[in-house]
Amino acid sequence: MDKQFDVLAKEIVYQGFFRVEKYRLKHTLFGGGWSAEITRELFMRGSCVAVLLYDPDADKVVLIEQFRTAAAILHPDRAWLVEIVAGAIEEGESAEEVAYRESLEEAGCEIEQLMVINEFYTTPGAFSEWITLFCGKVDSTQVGGIHGLDHEDEDILVRAVDFNEVYLMLENGEIESAIPIIAIQWLALNRQKLKQLWGNK
Repeated sequence: MDKQFDVLAKEIVYQGFFRVEKYRLKHTLFGGGWSAEITRELFMRGSCVAVLLYDPDADKVVLIEQFRTAAAILHPDRAWLVEIVAGAIEEGESAEEVAYRESLEEAGCEIEQLMVINEFYTTPGAFSEWITLFCGKVDSTQVGGIHGLDHEDEDILVRAVDFNEVYLMLENGEIESAIPIIAIQWLALNRQKLKQLWGNK
């Protein structure tokens, strides 16, 4: 079928730390013809990067923990989330450059090798966010402490955790953010291959 859509109107309804746009549109239907006019708000997040930092020799994953507003409002007793390094792509930056930068800023880690895991939308029904998810090889022996940029109000606890413990955290529901869940499940499937590819032992 010939899939088409028409944007009938667009307006910016909020501009702050983030931007919200409102659209009136219609689209073709699988059964033929066109939909009725629909109105949707779109949270403009832009393109972002997330990095699963992994030490294949120690078999450890670098996890970060930080306060998250949505978690605080919805589940006040679980306001701090266990995640992986992530950040927005600024104008003129490549996804790879952001991966290296954010790994240093948020975790104090220098990436030795980098590979793309996948690219995907996080919540395409309402958010424009497009994620490039990487795996980065790191040396975890000196990992730990509190990191982040003061001018971005970041307060990030960093630790290197054995893979088996990380996967147990996943199974026990201690990791509640989608991106690290996807990354850790990918690592579970590709861990032995990564050890062969990146390992020194």
